[in-house]
Amino acid sequence: MKTIDNKELVMAMDELEKERGIEKAYLLKSIEDALVVAYKKNFDSAENVKVVMEESTGQIHVYSQKEVVENVENDNLQISEELAKKYDKKAEVGDIINIELAPKDFGRIAAQTAKQVIMQKIREVERNMIFTEYNDRKGEIVSGIVQKAEGGTVVLDLGKLEGIMPLKEQIPTEKYKVNDKIKAYVLSVEKGLKGIPQVLVSRTAPDFVRKLFEFEIPEIYEGLIEIKSVSRDAGNRSKVAVYSTNPDIDPVGSCVGQKGIRIQNIINELNGEKIDVIEWSEDPATFISAALLPAQVMAVDVKEEEKFAQVIVPDDQLSLAIGKSGQNARLAARLVKWKIDIKSESQFRQLLEYNEKMENEEKEEGNEE
Repeated sequence: MKTIDNKELVMAMDELEKERGIEKAYLLKSIEDALVVAYKKNFDSAENVKVVMEESTGQIHVYSQKEVVENVENDNLQISEELAKKYDKKAEVGDIINIELAPKDFGRIAAQTAKQVIMQKIREVERNMIFTEYNDRKGEIVSGIVQKAEGGTVVLDLGKLEGIMPLKEQIPTEKYKVNDKIKAYVLSVEKGLKGIPQVLVSRTAPDFVRKLFEFEIPEIYEGLIEIKSVSRDAGNRSKVAVYSTNPDIDPVGSCVGQKGIRIQNIINELNGEKIDVIEWSEDPATFISAALLPAQVMAVDVKEEEKFAQVIVPDDQLSLAIGKSGQNARLAARLVKWKIDIKSESQFRQLLEYNEKMENEEKEEGNEE
């Protein structure tokens, strides 16, 4: 037995090339490489082995490759010129000749190995297709069913694969239960163990809020309103700065919707997280004042080069401007990407009086000298 006929294998490869786009030449090469390994393992061979599968018939040929030499030192790897000429009359010293082998029972091993390789390649292609599909969805929102919600990490069934949501990507105020259907933002897609795609998802990412706005508000999806920035304390409060170049469009009103229905849908998805929608302005002072809502601002002194703003608010608005544990001020600073120092009117007056006093003292000291 010098050849192995496996026409079914050839037909399967033809079908895979046609239906799944797996090139037949690639499959043949993969099978041949696997058969070399299988031969060496099953026959404990120290030879240089070459396996060739005929593309049209599926016949498999096994060859021992040997170098033609004058003095043979290793029978497994070398052959004398005299003996080589029995296989190839033109053989000369330095040539590599192929001596066909007829290994017993290799047909069964070869067929089994070939099928394993094909199944492996099918899985690889399917995984690559899924990887590409979800990689294209990076930065999008996906829906999934909670499969596991113990031990910190939440695992979602996304249909074709799993979504992983680590503890830091979970909203602290939410509790997840098995079979809950939730939405999440795709942070990244990576190839995990055995090449299986792994999707990392988040419900805390500021861009999750951005995408929810795109989904709920047609004017944003259509590009009539632009989201300039988002800052977020997941589970508690978000601030979203919106802008429209069209003077006939009220960006804040469009996002809030009639009777607040549009913004309420987003709040419901975030389980009650408060959302401040703010109109963006290219004037830093105006934008910073809006970012500190719901607090009212008296004055804003900006230092553009340092991206620093001194904000003055009425005495009764100070705690509102700063917010619980500094949340409002912190979110406003993130939204505008400036450092913000907030003082009440009384504090500011005291500071002015103190500065004036210090200046006078310095002048008096100068006059005494």
